[in-house]
Amino acid sequence: MSHQETFKALSDNTRRQILRYLKERDLSAGEIAEKFNMSKPSISHHLTILKQADLVSDRRQGQSIIYSLNTSVFEELVGVLMEFISKTPNSDERTK
Repeated sequence: MSHQETFKALSDNTRRQILRYLKERDLSAGEIAEKFNMSKPSISHHLTILKQADLVSDRRQGQSIIYSLNTSVFEELVGVLMEFISKTPNSDERTK
């Protein structure tokens, strides 16, 4: 998983909204689709992108596929972003 895939996945408002729903609880693909005014294939496409970015995981439960938020990727992403706001000078600044 690359950070580029993660940021691409997060760049879309529909995918961010799916993640917000999954933050509340695990949902089936059908439950997610019911929350949007778009086709099930479109929702499936968004879920595939989120899975490829490792932001969500899925598991089969009977005939349904249940999606869950993968919080470890968010924790890693926060660490990457914290590097940009940290007060510690980077190696280039220390050599000046």
